[in-house]
Amino acid sequence: MRNITVEKLELKPIGEQKTEYVERKGLGHPDSLIDGIVDETSHALCREYLNVAGSVLHHNVDKGLIIGGASDVGFGRGNITKKIEVIVTGRATSKIEGKTIDVNQIAKDVTLKYLKDNTRYLDFENDLEINSKIAEGSADLTHIFGRTSNVPLANDTSFGIGFAPFTDTETIVLKTENYLNSKEYKAQVPAVGEDIKVMGCRENGKITLTIAIAFVASQVNDIDSYVKLKERIANDVLKLASTLTKKEVTVEINTGDAIEGENVYLTKSGLSCEAGDDGSVGRGNRVNGLITPFRHMSLEAASGKNPISHIGKIYNILATQLADDVVKQYPQIQECDIAILSQIGKRIDEPLNLNMNVIVESGANFDDISGKAKYIANGWLENINKLTMDISLGKYKTF
Repeated sequence: MRNITVEKLELKPIGEQKTEYVERKGLGHPDSLIDGIVDETSHALCREYLNVAGSVLHHNVDKGLIIGGASDVGFGRGNITKKIEVIVTGRATSKIEGKTIDVNQIAKDVTLKYLKDNTRYLDFENDLEINSKIAEGSADLTHIFGRTSNVPLANDTSFGIGFAPFTDTETIVLKTENYLNSKEYKAQVPAVGEDIKVMGCRENGKITLTIAIAFVASQVNDIDSYVKLKERIANDVLKLASTLTKKEVTVEINTGDAIEGENVYLTKSGLSCEAGDDGSVGRGNRVNGLITPFRHMSLEAASGKNPISHIGKIYNILATQLADDVVKQYPQIQECDIAILSQIGKRIDEPLNLNMNVIVESGANFDDISGKAKYIANGWLENINKLTMDISLGKYKTF
């Protein structure tokens, strides 16, 4: 029998507590960019391994870095004077049955494609330098990965965390960044760069959104245009928020601006990493796309880790998906927090413990809910091989 425990908490759900903070580092934030690059590198390696060997081989490419460059910008113009450098590193199998896989070239190709797909104003020949320093993995972890088993063995003693449902604040923060970084919004307001950070603070029934946006200098002619753009974007976000909550919402954009001195947030590329802002894997959003200090969280850097045996990736995604499944099936559960703990060398479908903390509506039958929640959790664990293959093929985001 799997060790699945369910505990009833006598607490107010997060959304009913007095204060809440929620953050999202957007698509073009340097921490998000490097998370995306290394996770796409993992997906590309998985596809190559499946093609060459018929199975996903050992790899962890979760130690990437973006080193910020330097730039000279002003209204209507911009120039990057020192290149942005991207470094991908980690461990990956490069030889199998006499065949060589050029893992470093795969990483370089993925990096360039990812940046082309997710940014608009970089000159990729002159603004960017890409390096990959992926080496072979350690013998002990590679051995664990390769042991014969119908179910992979955990490569670490670690845990994953997930929760559901999202509060209004969490939903607004996530959807605001998604909206501002959508292709549709960029077509309407091309001055909005990809580097966007949204910080939400709820105090009782009022939500304040503090948004940082790297404006594209070539798309902003003067300070008056800049101010009008900020006003338009704030109004657009307020309209979006009104469809997501009945709570009062205020929006403040680029609060560090000195409008009178015309010292404002302008970039050539729409990215802060052009001017010294560095990025590192795992410093940004958790696998649900948010940073939520009022919730339980794992500090694992999920992006780039192998999706077959690395608990730091698998269990964080599993816990998040499982929590969402449980609350959707049983709406009398007001809040569900899940933690899953592994032991190195043990089957990933048999964690040392899977624990659910639930807050339920008054009068709800906890014993009935507990039994059903355990049944759902057991089903996810029984189908964990499907989950790991879906992660391998990029079905789940990690940031």
